[in-house]
Amino acid sequence: MEAPATRLFTRARILALALIALAVLGLAFLRFHDGAGPVSVPKGAHAGQLKLHSCHYGTEDGSYVADCGTLVVQENRHDSQSRLIALPVKRIRARSAHPGAPVFRLQGGPGISNMPFPDASRFAGRHDVVLVGFRGVDGSSKLDCREVTSARKHARDFLTEKAYRADAAAFRACASRLERDGVDLAGYTLPERVDDLDAARRALGYHSIDLLSESAGTRTALIYGWRYPKRIHRSVMIGVNPPGRFLWDAKTTGEQVRRYAALCARDASCRKRTPDLAASVHSAVEGLPGHWWFLPVRKGNVKAAAFFGLMNATTDGGGPLSGPMTLDTLLSANTGDGSGAWFLSLMAQMAFPSAQVWGDVAAVARSDAAYARRFFARHADRGSVGSPGTDLIWAGGRLLDSWPASPDENQYTRVRDSEVETLLIGGRLDFATPPQNAKRELLPHLSNGHRVVLPGLGHSDDFWAYEPAASNHLINTYLDSGRVDTSRYTPARVDFTPSFSHGKIAKIVLAVMLSFAGLAALSLLWMPLRLRRGPYGRKAGAALRSVQPLVLGLGGWFLAVLIVLMAFPTVALDDQLLATLPVGIPIGLGIYAAWVNTSWSASTKGTGVAAAIGGALVGAWLGVNVTEGLIALVTTIVGAATGANLTLIALDIAWDRQARDRVADRAPEAIATHPST
Repeated sequence: MEAPATRLFTRARILALALIALAVLGLAFLRFHDGAGPVSVPKGAHAGQLKLHSCHYGTEDGSYVADCGTLVVQENRHDSQSRLIALPVKRIRARSAHPGAPVFRLQGGPGISNMPFPDASRFAGRHDVVLVGFRGVDGSSKLDCREVTSARKHARDFLTEKAYRADAAAFRACASRLERDGVDLAGYTLPERVDDLDAARRALGYHSIDLLSESAGTRTALIYGWRYPKRIHRSVMIGVNPPGRFLWDAKTTGEQVRRYAALCARDASCRKRTPDLAASVHSAVEGLPGHWWFLPVRKGNVKAAAFFGLMNATTDGGGPLSGPMTLDTLLSANTGDGSGAWFLSLMAQMAFPSAQVWGDVAAVARSDAAYARRFFARHADRGSVGSPGTDLIWAGGRLLDSWPASPDENQYTRVRDSEVETLLIGGRLDFATPPQNAKRELLPHLSNGHRVVLPGLGHSDDFWAYEPAASNHLINTYLDSGRVDTSRYTPARVDFTPSFSHGKIAKIVLAVMLSFAGLAALSLLWMPLRLRRGPYGRKAGAALRSVQPLVLGLGGWFLAVLIVLMAFPTVALDDQLLATLPVGIPIGLGIYAAWVNTSWSASTKGTGVAAAIGGALVGAWLGVNVTEGLIALVTTIVGAATGANLTLIALDIAWDRQARDRVADRAPEAIATHPST
């Protein structure tokens, strides 16, 4: 009598395949979906053309009615035969029936998009808010320098001669590749960016506009005022960057440290930790620990991260890279606790290589090329805590000879007189754009200039985060009437005892990494022991094949990262092999263990384990290529689990179709007591 036919598509298999299909569709959506779509030059377009359509723009206060479109401009206006490029434009519509002058917003950076502006709702009550994409960053032609990103991801330490040479070579390679691809690098300058903004103004039909700029964007606003003064109604600059200030000198940084030190001397909690904060910071920077426990600390990375961490004086503005937390880390390092320093080192290693569009950074930096040559010739990066920010951005000065010069770079190297009504806003503790620079170098040239310095605040992130009602009132009042009103501010106080510290974060991060690595190892050790009692039931097997991969994937990756941090300092933490192998192998083994039956033959088990690991590795490789950043770890885990499960289900179906005997030397009746899942 023949054995009954095995049902190929059981209810459990159909459900599993449906879940796998959903996972694949989700990964495909993440991989191929581009919310706004790529920006491109429309067929038959001409320079100055702007086509708009109705859309909505998301802000911190909800969605606003807007117009979205594409502005077409010449890549290089000095060349009559220049190709055309496209820039995105978004106009958030004012809700007032009688709006004032439109506000053109200019983001900082350089190398950062000008299109996200959740704070637009603060000004859209009485003003259109206009966002014009920055050429080289937001448009159809982007100065992406993957060579620079790669060089910094593989650097042992950001601030070494070897790293500077690698960065310089990467910038040269990037420039050469872009030029081979038809990019005219001479067109990516701040004057060209200003002309883009004015082209958008004309196309939108505005006679005059307000400018709202911050940080590096204030340089663009300055040049706009010098080129087209009659087109500007009023200009507000937050964190002012005059010519020559794309470099941070050690002397000015030292001044800002001493400002913190003066506040520390008046604060009991800070004074208890150090009688002289400036001296303690200098000592900490000079004597950074080389390790925290078994984990190496990259000293140059810590210096760079600490400099950028001191830019903002509030945790609301700076987040984990805020002044108080950074000072706490340096003071702790001075007393032998290197946990916070390790966290800064790790944060810099993970975040800095991809933080900016490096080609735009290089192109904009050329605006201060003459200053940079003098800066590095007179060693202005020496003294106090040095100038790690300048060394990082300028590759120790080697960027000067690694990126082509532009015809516009010497056009606006000196401050010019201006009658534009201008409000300069700065935080007293700002390390990025110290307010004393604007006072000395810019304010004397502004016949209609005003200046506000906010005590206890740092860079522009602090401005947007601290007392929004006061900052909104300050800006809107000035734009509407030209009157400066700071009456709604209360003085900010530096909190030298932040509730959370880099050291605490470091300990939590390490504990999580070790815990997941331990759980993954114990799981892989326990599952074979459990199999001696027989195969898993359907419910337990399903849970182990769907939930357990998260623990195994995270644990495998965390363990691999710890090994890389200790033994392989030049391996990038987002390296595809680093994600694929440590995630795919344990997930494949875990799913195999949840699938296998101990009574099956060695050949069946061997085929199964090879299929599970192979499917997991293929799925992990596909998953890691879906997206970038830490979310890629999640997609890698999902891909590995999907690949392993799909491969084993396909194997089950194929074997059941063949009526394959999975158990060596056993009768069909025995086989029937161990059905596949």
